[in-house]
Amino acid sequence: MTNPMLQIVVLAVIAVFLILRLRNVLGTRDGFEPPPQAVPVQPRAAIPAAHTAEDSGDVLDHVQAGTPAAAALTAMQRAEPGFAVGPFLSGSRQAYEMILTAFERGDLTEVRPFLSPAVAEAFDAVIAGRQARGIRSEVQFLGTRETAVEGADFDPATGMGEVSVRFVGELIAVHRDPSGAVVDGDPKAARKQRDIWTFARRMGQPDPNWQLVATA
Repeated sequence: MTNPMLQIVVLAVIAVFLILRLRNVLGTRDGFEPPPQAVPVQPRAAIPAAHTAEDSGDVLDHVQAGTPAAAALTAMQRAEPGFAVGPFLSGSRQAYEMILTAFERGDLTEVRPFLSPAVAEAFDAVIAGRQARGIRSEVQFLGTRETAVEGADFDPATGMGEVSVRFVGELIAVHRDPSGAVVDGDPKAARKQRDIWTFARRMGQPDPNWQLVATA
């Protein structure tokens, strides 16, 4: 075999060897292969045009969906878009502490604007009875342990909204007779006060203050 022929054979052997190595490294493609898949893009959530009693997050944070309270609170939000249940509960808790403390001390001067005439009259009667017997009151409010929506109602004809709130407060309240003897309470022990108070307000009006209209 001549030298040129020998070189051709050697080159052919080398070429076959390289082809076999490439097949082992890269593999082969047989049949149909799907094209590469694009990474899916998550669509943006649609912004609802208007909320309902079933989809108001602020309402459903505090009451169960589908209840009369949920429907009433959402109707209040429609009548007054600035109304929100969370801030209302914070305000009602502050009002509860102020009114309860004022009642126990026997002086409603500062909280009277937040009381309906009927509630103010009832509180005044109790305070007057204590004063007639010479009862002195000492009170220390320790805090509100629970504040939750108990119920709600809305009258679309009048725009009047009512929200009943369940409170559990803790305080030390003592009532003493003219001699200083304790007739009610314990100066060394806190007591839990459980109440359901109903606040009312005409929605959409400039006056933002709610009034206490019922206690239980």
